[in-house]
Amino acid sequence: MLEIEGVESGYGKLKILRGVTMSVPNGSMVALLGGNGTGKSTLLKAISGLLPVWAGKILFDGEPIQNLKPHEIVRRGLVQVTQGKDAYPAMTVEDNLKVGAFSRSDKAGVRQDMERVYELFPRLKQRRKQMSGTLSGGEVQMLVIGRGMMARPKMIMLDEPSSALAPKVVLDIFRAINKIREEMSMTILLVEQNVRMALLMSDYGYVIRDGVIHIEGKASEMIDDDNVRQSYLGGTVADTDVAALS
Repeated sequence: MLEIEGVESGYGKLKILRGVTMSVPNGSMVALLGGNGTGKSTLLKAISGLLPVWAGKILFDGEPIQNLKPHEIVRRGLVQVTQGKDAYPAMTVEDNLKVGAFSRSDKAGVRQDMERVYELFPRLKQRRKQMSGTLSGGEVQMLVIGRGMMARPKMIMLDEPSSALAPKVVLDIFRAINKIREEMSMTILLVEQNVRMALLMSDYGYVIRDGVIHIEGKASEMIDDDNVRQSYLGGTVADTDVAALS
């Protein structure tokens, strides 16, 4: 569904991505792993049209998207879910969710998808008339994921959904992501620093370092690779298992 071929990008004259090549097949979940400053978020911004692509190609559903504007990419069905800090604090939970459906005109479908978000995140339904600026960090992360789902995308890109959250909340977030993948057959690119959790959930993994893909492979084979966990990602990670995600 998503093909990235030799992409270079960055900020001003500073090159961050140095020829990234990777793919996300239709119906799969792919993990993009790496430490801070390795190029993960820069790549998502380039895919989403928030940064210019200096070289290479980005194909979505077989069509080039590297010269499109962000809202045009969303309308094609590719949505980036940012970290929780990007919710609109002066708007209610429900209004935040409605913003996610800005490109849609099917009112009945929007109502249906909002109920689906509330089923996925019951706490959001309890707080639907509450200003999002009063929510906890975990609730705000649930909100931005739900807002992304309101666009009814073909594929979502999740930018470090576990960042700065308590362990119990992290598990709740990943359970929800697992349901989105399994119950909605959603294609997902998961950008994460929680290595073990990301690989447990994914089909395939890539490790990015210094703006280049250094390691790739089946997630099931990468998960216990000490070279992946220590040499590239700076240490061990919390243990968990597949049963914890169900």
